[in-house]
Amino acid sequence: MERRDLVRALGAAAAFTLMPRTARAAWARVAAAPDAPLRALRADQSALVAALADAIIPRTDTPGATDVGVPAFIDVIVAEYYGDDERAGFLAGLDAIDSRAKATGAASFVDMTPEARAALMDSLDVPPDRRAPEARGWARLKELTVHGYFTSERVQKDVLKTVIMPGRFDGNAPMKRATGAPHG
Repeated sequence: MERRDLVRALGAAAAFTLMPRTARAAWARVAAAPDAPLRALRADQSALVAALADAIIPRTDTPGATDVGVPAFIDVIVAEYYGDDERAGFLAGLDAIDSRAKATGAASFVDMTPEARAALMDSLDVPPDRRAPEARGWARLKELTVHGYFTSERVQKDVLKTVIMPGRFDGNAPMKRATGAPHG
């Protein structure tokens, strides 16, 4: 099984079990104001979220994370559904990730080469301290990215081909009687 297929299957399962009302409400807010100013993220954090989200779920024969609006979804979730402590921790995690990127000599994560980005993300996947801000921020960002991606309308319709009400109603469909069955 390829990595993308595994992520797709896991994401689909998560989309149906985690925060369905919250995801629907957050996507409704994104759709209602697609050009809304950032709610929780600074511009540099939003660029970092977009770069990381696209590294987690890149565009292939299906849309990538930014193609479906995952960064805006994450901004709404962090602004409207996180408590103050959870929001502060997440934002500190993003800043810690960018600080690690800058420690490599890059201006920011966004400015790193694809190889350097991959190496940094690999190091975030196996941190020496899972309680470190960057480790916690990275784990939460991956969760939000996968959840946002698989609950987006575009992915539900075009990638997963989700049919909420399978089949169709046809009130004039012909009825077949079973042969040999008693009537009445």
